[in-house]
Amino acid sequence: MKILVLGSAAGGGFPQWNSDAPGCRRARAGDPGARPRTQASIAVSADGARWTLLNASPDVREQIGHTPALHPHGGGRHSPISAVVLTGGDVDVIAGLLTLRERQPLTLLATPRIHGVLDANPIFEVLARDLVSRRSVALDVPQPLDGGLSVTLFAVPGKVPLFLEDGDAMLTVQADETTVGALVSDGRHRLFYIPGCAAMTPDLTARLNGADMVFFDGTLWRDDEMVVAGLGSKTGRRMGHMSLSGDEGTLAAFRSIEVGRKVIIHMNNSNPVLLADTPERTEAEDAGWIVGEDGMEFAL
Repeated sequence: MKILVLGSAAGGGFPQWNSDAPGCRRARAGDPGARPRTQASIAVSADGARWTLLNASPDVREQIGHTPALHPHGGGRHSPISAVVLTGGDVDVIAGLLTLRERQPLTLLATPRIHGVLDANPIFEVLARDLVSRRSVALDVPQPLDGGLSVTLFAVPGKVPLFLEDGDAMLTVQADETTVGALVSDGRHRLFYIPGCAAMTPDLTARLNGADMVFFDGTLWRDDEMVVAGLGSKTGRRMGHMSLSGDEGTLAAFRSIEVGRKVIIHMNNSNPVLLADTPERTEAEDAGWIVGEDGMEFAL
């Protein structure tokens, strides 16, 4: 199985267009310790010819342009991208679908709940239904992908997309069709992609144990990170994301989970782990984590 990291940042990317925070300034200045990142997505393939995107980032056009394996060939309209799998309905997951509208055949896989979000907004009808097959996926049921892979969607603790929230009150974390993880398998290896997760549960721990590779939510380093920095009023929990640090954080949760390779994905521009020279980056790497960067390639 081949894996390409198309984007590794959270919504807004890094540097974020309207942020003048120190990390974003370093990224704009070309500091090699603050590498720019687009919004999170990976591509997977069994044969290197047919690829499935996990989430359609708003930056997908740029990501395709930077990834030769995803370029068209043959002299006419063509794309190696045969499918897109969605793990939720947030803007940084679905907005890139609007870029994939030039009458290109592909299959769009998502839970019925997320297909309902798309169906309710007529702008997504630019994905011509005579060419783009919208496949509703039941949880925990493997679905075949082109080239011999399969994908299984499963519920993880999360919340509704931001644009569907009703007010600023703390939302109840729920595990249903709204926020899901994706298990991709070639029959021998197990790859998990979980860019959004509000909490580690016993069920999720058991599911991940023994995986060959896991891409996991790394939105914030600490729960009150954005509040302390004056960047917003919401904590990580309020936004539906675990934090990397702390007794209930991701680094602590994975100490008891056996995983071949662990990659931090979906990092907010405020997260110090983005910067190569911070204590937080050292702590994450010492715990066995790879800090995701655009353009990384892996094989299982």
